[in-house]
Amino acid sequence: MSVQPIPRPGIMEISPYVGGRSSAAGHANTIKLSSNESALGPSPRAQAAYRELAGTLHRYPDGGATELRTALGALHGIDPDRMVCGNGSDELLQLLAHAYAGPGDEVIYSRHGFLVYALATLAVGATPVVAPETDYTVDVDAILSRVTERTRIVYLANPNNPTGTYIPRGELRRLWGGLPEHVVLVIDSAYAEFVSADDYDSGLELAGMAPNVVMTRTFSKAYGLAALRLGWAYGAPAIIDVLHRIRGPFNANAAALAAALAALEDQDHVARTRRHNEQCLDALAARLGAAGLHVVPSVCNFLLVRFADEPGRDAAAADRFLTERGIVARRMEPYHLADCLRVTIGLEAENEAVAQALEAFMAAPAAAADASPQQ
Repeated sequence: MSVQPIPRPGIMEISPYVGGRSSAAGHANTIKLSSNESALGPSPRAQAAYRELAGTLHRYPDGGATELRTALGALHGIDPDRMVCGNGSDELLQLLAHAYAGPGDEVIYSRHGFLVYALATLAVGATPVVAPETDYTVDVDAILSRVTERTRIVYLANPNNPTGTYIPRGELRRLWGGLPEHVVLVIDSAYAEFVSADDYDSGLELAGMAPNVVMTRTFSKAYGLAALRLGWAYGAPAIIDVLHRIRGPFNANAAALAAALAALEDQDHVARTRRHNEQCLDALAARLGAAGLHVVPSVCNFLLVRFADEPGRDAAAADRFLTERGIVARRMEPYHLADCLRVTIGLEAENEAVAQALEAFMAAPAAAADASPQQ
C-alpha cells in the first residue's frame, strides 16, 4: 500500500476561504454587493500608475517597498522603518500566526471575526479560542476571560467584518492592558478609512508605543485596489523584524506598489469615497429598517442585515430573491450568522436596486417572496 504525505495538524480542519460571488446566473450586468469593494473604485491616478508600469514588467519590484513605506509614514506621521508590506493584509495576518503560534498554543478571536483568523490559527497547528460577542460587537471581558498561559495571539478586527461594529478607544486600551506581555495583540484595521466616529482608534498610537502590538491595514477597501492585493503592518520593531525575516522577498508586486503610491497622493479621492459611503450607508440602513429588517449599526462600507427565522422569510430566501433579480449579497453561514446577509454599499443606483428588492421581499407573502420573478 502507498503511504501518502500527512499534513500538519489542524490543516485538514480548515474549510477553504470562499470569496463573495461575482455573478448571478441569467444576468449580464450583475450588481455585486458581496465583497465590500469600493463603490467608487480606485483613484484615476492609481489607474494611470498601473498602466504606466506595463513597459517594465520584466523588472522585479522593490522588495522592501521603500517608497511606499516612506509615503505611508509621511501621511500617518509614523516611522517607515516600523512597517512591512504584504500581499494583502491577509498575508500579514497569516505570517503573524506562523511567527508567534504553533502546536500547543492558543489564539483568541471574536465569534464573528474575520475568517482568516481561524484559517491562520489552524494552519500553524494552534488551537482557536472563540470569544462570544455582545450585540454583534467584540466583548473585551469575554476575550480577557479566555486568556491562559497558552495564549499567544489575540486577533481583533476593529471595526469588524462582517458586523460593521467597533470598540472605542477606551475599550481597545483596556483590552491591551489586560493582556500578558507575551501575547501579541493584532489590530486589523482594514476599514479604518471609513470610520469618522470621534471615539474610534485604529490602533496606530498603541502599535507605536507597545512592544506587543501590531496594526494591519489594506489598500483593498477605501483605496479601491482589491485586485492588486496590497496591505501593510505597523508595530513594535521586534515584531516587524520578525515579519521581514519570514515574508517572501518580493511579496508586494510592482503594479500594486505603484498604484498604491499614486492612490496615497490622491487623498481627495479617498475623501470622496468616504463621503459617498457615509451618505449611502445611512440612507440604505434607514430604508431597510423601515421595511422591517434588523440592520446592525455599521461604520464600514457594508451592512449586516438580519432576517426572520421562518421559511420564505429567512436569509436564504432573501438571497435567492436578490440573486434572481441580478443582485449578489453575501451569505453569512461561515461567520455563524445564518440568519443574516451582508450587503456592500454600492453606487446610488445599486443601493436603490437592493433597497427596492428587499422592500418587495418583505412586502410580499412568504410563498411569493421565495418565488422567481416573472420573465
